[in-house]
Parts: sequence; structure tokens; C-alpha cells
Amino acid sequence: MSGRASTGVTAEKCLWREEGGGAEAAARCLAFLQEVGIEVDWIGAGDEPQLLDGLAIIDGRLLVDPETPIWPSDLLHEGGHIAAAAPADRPTLGPIEADPTDEMMAIAWSFAASRQVGMPLKHLFHSGGYRDDSAKLIQSFAMGHYIGAPMLGYYGMCADMQTAIAQGTASFPNMIRWLR
Repeated sequence: MSGRASTGVTAEKCLWREEGGGAEAAARCLAFLQEVGIEVDWIGAGDEPQLLDGLAIIDGRLLVDPETPIWPSDLLHEGGHIAAAAPADRPTLGPIEADPTDEMMAIAWSFAASRQVGMPLKHLFHSGGYRDDSAKLIQSFAMGHYIGAPMLGYYGMCADMQTAIAQGTASFPNMIRWLR
């Protein structure tokens, strides 16, 4: 994993939704994103939050507004958009436009990442997002129906069960690599 220099974004300097795990969960998410090479920085004066309140993706970086209460798991979801982007597109990525394939990859990536940071499904698929499909996503992932994982596998980021058995590796939600 390729870490990057710290940008000064810390959980203590932001507002986090307690029902999503609060600052403790956010700190784990921020550390994980840094560890896998996803840059997190502050939203600047000219940067506008996008699909999720308090967050933006601009030039391949995840930007945080410290004055807006944020669900900690949204860091992982937005990080998933960055991680699943083609390497050539990543430096100029943002703002994210609604795309079903990209959204499913971000959901699967965020699930795999949530396991790394010890985040429960009820915090990952929180009630404040996912177009009222939170309960369906929790049930699906709890049962091992990993929406979006085949697309991550297509890009060599993880292996499905059949491939994992054939190659002697671990299957999703274990990741081969965190960035496409």
C-alpha cells in the first residue's frame, strides 16, 4: 500500500454523525484511505459539496467540509469512487456523476474497506443515504450477495469465489489491490 503525506484532515477537526460511529469511526476511515493512497483534504473556498453533504471529489481527491456533519462511512463510499476510477482518469476525477456501474463498484469497495476498519453494516449502509435502500443493502451484503464485486473483479481488484479457488487466493471481500 502506498501512503501519502498527511494533509491535516483529522477526525477531531470535523463534525461526524454519531449514529454512524462518530469521530472514532471517522478516524479509522481517514487512516485507511491514507494507507491505500487516497488523498483526503479540506474543501476550499471555491469547492462545492456534491452528491453527499460535506464531501466533494475534485481532481481525484476526497475533500471534506469540517463544518458539515458527515456520516463516517461516506468517506469510504466516496473513496470507492476514486479507487475504482481508471488510473488515467483518477487525477482529474470529479465531480462524480450518477452512473449505476460506478455506484455499484463504490458500494462493493466500501464494504470491503468497512471490514478493514471494523465498521458494522448498519453504519456503512446508514439510513441517511442509499436512496432508502439501506435495509436491502444490509441484508444483501450480510447474506454474501456482494453487489458490485464482479465489476471490481473485472478490473483485477478482487477475485470471485471460483477464481479464488482456482488461483488459491482469498475471494471478495478480500481485495487483491485497493486501487484500480
